[in-house]
Amino acid sequence: MAKKIDKLVQMSRKHLDDDESTVEVIMGAYETEVLGNDSVRTGIFIATETRLVFFAKKMFGFQLESFPYNNISSMEMSKGLMGHAISFFGSGNKVSMKWISSEEETVHKFVSFVRSKLESSKSSDTSESRLQYGISEQIREIAELHEQGILTDSEFESKKQELLDRI
Repeated sequence: MAKKIDKLVQMSRKHLDDDESTVEVIMGAYETEVLGNDSVRTGIFIATETRLVFFAKKMFGFQLESFPYNNISSMEMSKGLMGHAISFFGSGNKVSMKWISSEEETVHKFVSFVRSKLESSKSSDTSESRLQYGISEQIREIAELHEQGILTDSEFESKKQELLDRI
């Protein structure tokens, strides 16, 4: 099994960005839709620093799907008789891998890494939105000062541009 995973990882490398590397990998059956019908394809989920990638070899080519961490809203994990299953949700979509054949420790390392990336992408989104909200509030405040005649036109424009440059 490890040889098959290594071969798929090697084949997938040419589809990753130049500065992107494989951090964690699991193998299983990926549930997808092909020509309007549900389909299951054996492949690997690759966790990189920036995204989650599904890669599978087909008879005459390959299938690749990419999921940036900041587009993933949540994940689900379960274990049954046939092995682990993991689902990711985001933007109204769901992607799932079942019958994960990787070792228990490998699955947990994969899940832990992806969870940490999801948490860090959410916290950076939150802090960025807080920064933008704070700046928009400050622009409203200086607009009021401008309307009251406390700030001149040039002072208002200068300060507003300074705040906008921070976004």
